Amino acid sequence: MKIAIGNDHSAVTMKSHIAEYLRVQGHEVIDFGTDSTQSTDYPIYAEKVAKAVVSGDCERGILICGTGIGISIAANKVRGVRCAHCSEPYSAKLTRQHNDANILAFGARTVGPAIAETMVDVFLATPFDGGRHQRRVDMIAQLEEKQTIE
Repeated sequence: MKIAIGNDHSAVTMKSHIAEYLRVQGHEVIDFGTDSTQSTDYPIYAEKVAKAVVSGDCERGILICGTGIGISIAANKVRGVRCAHCSEPYSAKLTRQHNDANILAFGARTVGPAIAETMVDVFLATPFDGGRHQRRVDMIAQLEEKQTIE
């Protein structure tokens, strides 16, 4: 799988760890993040990963900042993104099954490497259930287009 990854200054170490973890598993990783610990602005990296996923250049995305919250909010401003902020594997699984999330976000300061690896594994391996959940994903897309649900 081709995966876009991005991070801000607070998540350089975690991004490097997860990118290498994915490469060892045979995934192609496209790194849109920073390698500097100098303060930077997470919306820059959220947008790059979001656009790579929405365009189809990458199948999924992973975003990491201090908490994962800010970077996920920024990514969700890009039309077509369904970025889920998760802090444990169960939510990572359900956001794929029920929401067809295409980007996973988490915090380098709030999640350790082992939990991050597990969340990434679950997020990448879990298919979208479709069915009754498709209607809701379609409603999310309607909100993006019209700002109202019909």
